[in-house]
Amino acid sequence: MSQEKRTAERRSLREEARRAKARVKSGFWTACKEDMDEQLENARKQGLNESKAGHYFKTQVTAKIAGETEDSFYLKVKEILLSEGEVSDAIGRLTDKPYYDTLTYEEKQRYNLTLSEKYLRALERFRKECRLEVFDVNA
Repeated sequence: MSQEKRTAERRSLREEARRAKARVKSGFWTACKEDMDEQLENARKQGLNESKAGHYFKTQVTAKIAGETEDSFYLKVKEILLSEGEVSDAIGRLTDKPYYDTLTYEEKQRYNLTLSEKYLRALERFRKECRLEVFDVNA
């Protein structure tokens, strides 16, 4: 391993340690624990599988620590589902039309398949969040 790579890894490790310390000082973990306990209690009251609910919320905390935000595609899908429910033309609504128009026939087929897969994953995530009442679907 080169000296430059080791130095970069040390810097990276120091940065992660600094971030972890900041999370502890800010009360991040206390808030996470309280939120997780509340969510698990809600799942228990609804008769949902606590283990699955706990796993879901743990992945949300991990994403928050990593600084991940909800992707714009999922937000579009969620907006459609909350406002209109499942619609038959969801793929058409989610298509980036200017980009789509530049594609060849084969590329369009691939794009449609990829978009359909992304939509199905987003739909499954939405349904899971609804079951766990992460957000109010009646809002």
